[in-house]
Amino acid sequence: MDGHEIRMRRIGHHKSGKFVLVPLDHGVTVGPIKGIMDIRDTINKVAAGGATSVSIHKGLVSEGLRDVGGKIGLIMHISASTHIGPYPNAKIIVSGVEEALRLGADAVSVHINVGAETEREMLYDLGEVSRSCREWRVPLLAMMYTRGKNVKDELDPQAIKHIARLGAELGADIIKTNYPGNIETFREVTRGCPVPVLIAGGAKMDTDRQVLQMVKDSIEAGGGGVSIGRNVFQHENPTKMVKAIRRIVIDKYEVEEAIAELGGK
Repeated sequence: MDGHEIRMRRIGHHKSGKFVLVPLDHGVTVGPIKGIMDIRDTINKVAAGGATSVSIHKGLVSEGLRDVGGKIGLIMHISASTHIGPYPNAKIIVSGVEEALRLGADAVSVHINVGAETEREMLYDLGEVSRSCREWRVPLLAMMYTRGKNVKDELDPQAIKHIARLGAELGADIIKTNYPGNIETFREVTRGCPVPVLIAGGAKMDTDRQVLQMVKDSIEAGGGGVSIGRNVFQHENPTKMVKAIRRIVIDKYEVEEAIAELGGK
């Protein structure tokens, strides 16, 4: 077992290889929104629910992980943009693999918007980060989305299938992308991608059942787990919500069983 495999086990479930990732890196893009005002408190809550890892930016690493120690894997997000600026889809690299290792991260993540005006720069960055990750034996999560003025539908299954494969082809160990809407289309995505594909949670949903059904369907389609942010950290009880998601992803619960544990909503 080398360093890469050891770190993969730290950010995922060591037996199943599945991931229950809670991204908490939204503060750079949209600011301190509800649920991540107190990052320390939020990390403690999702760790208590059984999340396998969180993703945060470098400035909050020491603040956010003081209380949970080795209970949860750390993925350091190293690309950024803001909704305030004129180019929100243009992600730039703001850190590196060596800095992530110095701060104690187990993995790094980058965000790529295929279809944006700066697509070529982001793809170049993905290749460079991948090269560095391979040198240091650090897992790389690529958040792959289709966004730009010519993108008509961000949930287009063919496009999602393409960008998932694109991320793997350029060296990502794990892909995060949108769920295209049903088991059949997502199965095509997972079949065409040789590395685990995690579904993004997207905007806050109306009910817990919607979230958990999407999670269940993605696992049935061969998904590698989830990377769900707002539908966890903006939940009235993030600990219970993570636990319900983990029950489906890792313990293979049915949706009704997970909902019962959550409180029957």
